[in-house]
Amino acid sequence: MLVSGVCLWADDASVRPQWVKGTWSVSNGIIRRVCAEGDTRGQRSCFIVPGLVDAHCHVGYSKDGPVDADEMVRQARATVASGVTLVRDCGVPVDNSCVASLVGPRLIRCGRHVARPKRYMRGLPVDVGEQRELPAVLSDMAARSDGWVKIVGDWIDRSDGVEADLMPLWDPSILREAVAAVHEAGARIAVHAFSHRVIDSLIEAGVDDIEHGSGIDADQAAEIAKRCIAVTPTLRQVELFADFAAQAGTKYPVYAATMRAMYERRREHFLMLLDQGVLLLQGTDSGGYQEHGSIAGELDLWKRWGATSQA
Repeated sequence: MLVSGVCLWADDASVRPQWVKGTWSVSNGIIRRVCAEGDTRGQRSCFIVPGLVDAHCHVGYSKDGPVDADEMVRQARATVASGVTLVRDCGVPVDNSCVASLVGPRLIRCGRHVARPKRYMRGLPVDVGEQRELPAVLSDMAARSDGWVKIVGDWIDRSDGVEADLMPLWDPSILREAVAAVHEAGARIAVHAFSHRVIDSLIEAGVDDIEHGSGIDADQAAEIAKRCIAVTPTLRQVELFADFAAQAGTKYPVYAATMRAMYERRREHFLMLLDQGVLLLQGTDSGGYQEHGSIAGELDLWKRWGATSQA
């Protein structure tokens, strides 16, 4: 198909795109510039704008749990209406593969979260009873996903009673083996991580993406940037940390203090990630506490907290 109009375009990835007028060929999902202004009779007129990416969006899940096919389609439509054309689902407990063919957006499926028993939200993950099973579980999931898998790196360990806090789920040696197994299967691995204490093990294991990353310090951020590990900061989700602390109350005071401290330094933390040159991905964490189609709110926080269009 040939179209004529205005496109946000750059001939080279190293230069900033500009609005240019011309004729464009659209074939098999690829847009090519055919020529500059000229005879455009018989061609369609258009504006071509790039779609947004939501790198952390749980299509198929809501605050009430897994959803049926009709609600899944509604979620996908809300996502597309927000300007998002590519979604990485980052873990859902249902098969959402039908969504992309029905209404879009293009969907990168990660399969289910992988965690340990009683160490994540009930009903969401595949629980691994013995840590040594993790590499095989992830290798199998990698074969059935769209090139990504998702594990839970840390969560509150309630077995510690009033001393309970965010604690890593996996032994570092097991984690290294698991990441190697995922990479051997040709996939990448994203990891849920709130706390500071889990980050070093993720860096050393060579994970591909850290979700939330609210406990990363400056030295860790520098190493993350050096190793080209991505971080999806989910700023709207971090905005809820004060609520999570309040819900923990006096039952889990240590955990509450940890969440409250990360909430209080959230803006400075985001600026630090920017200053250290960390590769940041935008993600809404839609599906639980966030509504689907909320990418504008996420990016508004990016802007208000210091990101620029060049970040």
